[in-house]
Amino acid sequence: MKSFLQELEHESIGTRKMLALVPADKMDFKPHEKSMKLKDLATHIAELPTWITMAITTAELDFKATPYSPKDCKNADELLAYYDESAAEAKRLLSENSDAILEDTWTLRDGDAIYMQLSKLETIRHSFCQLVHHRAQLGVYLRLLNIPIPGVYGPSADEQQMGA
Repeated sequence: MKSFLQELEHESIGTRKMLALVPADKMDFKPHEKSMKLKDLATHIAELPTWITMAITTAELDFKATPYSPKDCKNADELLAYYDESAAEAKRLLSENSDAILEDTWTLRDGDAIYMQLSKLETIRHSFCQLVHHRAQLGVYLRLLNIPIPGVYGPSADEQQMGA
């Protein structure tokens, strides 16, 4: 759990940088008809640490029993507050639990339809992959809105151009 805790702390730096740039006046923006709205993407990123929490504290998520109802974040400040709240709970649980639970199974389902059945370790790993994947999508949305992109794992092209 300690390595997951360190990873979440590290990934939170870049994630917060990206969420801070989400413009309130562009929440309905979508780069393609099949894409989700900027608001939905950013909210999903802000909530992704809750999947770590679910992996630690539950055996499954059943959308039939618990329909998905995203938080209504209207601007970057609300997205950051939601992310910080989500990450703080995940960090607390990662620091309080032992690796012994990581072999237990966690299931994502919608009633009888099983979407994913993994160990809790794999579920937490999947949550991190989702965070990085969707954060990269957010970078594309911001780029298309002509918003300079911050570096996450090193300087971005925008930062290099500005001499940062």
